Amino acid sequence: MPLFFLIPLLAGLATGYLSKKCSDELAYLTGVFTIVSLVVSLVLAPWQIQLLLLVFVVITTNKLLRDNEQNYTQVSRK
Repeated sequence: MPLFFLIPLLAGLATGYLSKKCSDELAYLTGVFTIVSLVVSLVLAPWQIQLLLLVFVVITTNKLLRDNEQNYTQVSRK
């Protein structure tokens, strides 16, 4: 399994850490670089990691949808 996707991932995490310590405009620029590098690392990731991430997102989304639906029905009954 090629580990090329770790290079932009580590670069994104490093710039994300640096953006917390920078001034305003530089923090926005490093934040954009962080997001772009994380997306690139997801594209370069092996299919097994992408599949695990997809399963995680689907399970989390269903749980959040169920919780919001319960809250909506409780509020509408009052």
